[in-house]
Amino acid sequence: MKIIKAQFLLFAILFAVAALPACKAKKPLVTKPAVSYPPDPAPAPKETPAPAPAPVQKETPPPPVAKPDYNFSNIQFEFNSGILKTESYPILDKAAAEMKKDPTVKFVLNGNSSAEGSYDHNMALSVERANSVKLYLVNTGIAGDNLSIKGYGESKPIADNTTEDGRKLNRRVEIKKQ
Repeated sequence: MKIIKAQFLLFAILFAVAALPACKAKKPLVTKPAVSYPPDPAPAPKETPAPAPAPVQKETPPPPVAKPDYNFSNIQFEFNSGILKTESYPILDKAAAEMKKDPTVKFVLNGNSSAEGSYDHNMALSVERANSVKLYLVNTGIAGDNLSIKGYGESKPIADNTTEDGRKLNRRVEIKKQ
C-alpha cells in the first residue's frame, strides 16, 4: 500500500510539473495599445485682439402656471349602486389633473342619490358613492387627507325625481372646493 501511495504521489508531482508550464504557454499575450497624440497646434500669433464680449441675454421668465379649473362635472352612478358609470372616468381623470396643480387645496365629495328607496338606504348609498370617488382619486395620486366626504341622500336633488331622466341626474357625486 505504501508503494502505491508513493508512486501515486510521484505521479501527481510529475503531472503538476508538466502541466503548469503548458498552462502558462496557452495564456494570450496582452499587448498595450499604441498611444496616439494629437498633432501640435499651430503657434498662435503674438498679438491677438481680445474677443468681443458676448451680448448679455435676458432670461425669459417661465410661462405662467395655469390656474386650476375647479369647475367639475358631476360624477354619475348606476342605479342603487356605488359603481361609477364608464362616462365618469374622463371626468375624474380631469378632476385629478386639476387637483394635482395645487396639492394644498382641500375638497368635499358630496354624495347624492335619487328618491327611490328608504331614507337610510339613500344616505348610506350617497356615502358609498362619495367613498367610491375618493378611492378613485386617491389611486390617481391625490392625497386622501385633502378629500372629505359628505352624504346627502335624496335631500339635494338637481332634477325632478318623478322622471327616470331626473333620477339619473340625481345619482351623483359633486366635487366642491372647501
